[in-house]
Amino acid sequence: MAPRLERFVSPGKGNGLRATASIRRGELVYSTEPLACCVSNRLARDVCHHCFTRRETLLRCSHCKMARYCNISCQKQAWSGHKRECKCLRSLLPRIPTDSVRLAARLIFALLSTSKGSSEELYTLEEHESHLSSMPEQKKQGLSQLASMLDLYLQQEVLGLAQEMTSALPPSCQEPLSLIAKVTCNCFTISDGELQEIGVGLYPSLSLLNHDCRPNCVMVFEGTKLQLRAVRDINPEEELTISYIETLSLTEDRRRQLEDQYHFMCHCQHCDSQDKDELMLSGDEASWSLLKEALPRLEGQKAESDWQALLESCSHLLSTIGANVPDDNLYKLRITDVALDASIHLGLWEEAVKYGERTLPVYRQYYPDPHPVHGVQLMRIGKLQHYLERIEDALDTFKQAYQIIKLTHGDSHPLTTDLLMKMEECRAEMDQQSSIARRHLSRTP
Repeated sequence: MAPRLERFVSPGKGNGLRATASIRRGELVYSTEPLACCVSNRLARDVCHHCFTRRETLLRCSHCKMARYCNISCQKQAWSGHKRECKCLRSLLPRIPTDSVRLAARLIFALLSTSKGSSEELYTLEEHESHLSSMPEQKKQGLSQLASMLDLYLQQEVLGLAQEMTSALPPSCQEPLSLIAKVTCNCFTISDGELQEIGVGLYPSLSLLNHDCRPNCVMVFEGTKLQLRAVRDINPEEELTISYIETLSLTEDRRRQLEDQYHFMCHCQHCDSQDKDELMLSGDEASWSLLKEALPRLEGQKAESDWQALLESCSHLLSTIGANVPDDNLYKLRITDVALDASIHLGLWEEAVKYGERTLPVYRQYYPDPHPVHGVQLMRIGKLQHYLERIEDALDTFKQAYQIIKLTHGDSHPLTTDLLMKMEECRAEMDQQSSIARRHLSRTP
């Protein structure tokens, strides 16, 4: 365990993690592999189930027909963790259990494995909160259904292993409902370098991190490895915090999501001051209310990948109602972002860069600290500018992205390496253009 953090009792929050020494922003505080993880069902065909790399073509497990791998090497390395899961998946075909059920089962298999030692000494699975006692009855019923699915899923594999499970699992995890509740409350969404969700995982010690809507640390992933990095200078004995949710929302909405999902009311400084709410709701209320009401319909079109209709809807809203609302308004920003996504999917690069550039000043206001979301947005816009041969603009945007990404992802992360390569490409192209221009001038009489 790195000596830079330690467990402590955080006033009003319970368990937490704090720094044992000064930490500079951008420094790697902690790095760990998951105790258990799985690729999300919706991306099961697109992501390697061992290294979590996206690929266009993947080898498929010939038995369960679900797990996919980059190559034979990934498949062999994954087999020790997949062999029990494979049997369970085959027993349910063509049904596929939910991500949380598969993760809970993988956790059991990891704990049953004699080769899986407990390297997570800060926080044991037994100590993880299930929050069942404070959970609304409706949510508890939903978890009960998942627990029943877990029982059914495990039926084939754990037959005759009851004794082994009793000795390997903590008492509070032997009951399916409690285990499912612990998993859903404490798992982390695993994302790729561009912050797109690819899976879920359990990282027990980092479950000690408490939430803040303006945290001093961020988490990024390299494959399944979770890296905790500081985004502000942190003093010895200062608590380390992360955000459990996407923070670009109104205080009321953030608090509701945190209470529904994690069972606490947030009283961080950002929430208690509600310092960005007025800006997020700037402009004519009658107009932005219509934008807010349109969002569920737009999200539905996005879920159906109806990109043409989606872009037409966004374009109409932004050119009519949106004209009365400043770009800072939260709902206008969301619709502009949706228009950006739709334009990219349709290959309309001029449209995409127009929408993307409108979001950048707003992102700068809402993400005052180095934040992966801001860095990735800059990188996306830089790639569009580069494709459209706006080389100087692209280099400037890439430089802004690099100032963020080098702190949030670190120098060795693949996204940082990709960004440095893009910057070098821009410089080389600018040098080539200058060289051509000089030769042209030298030939002019």
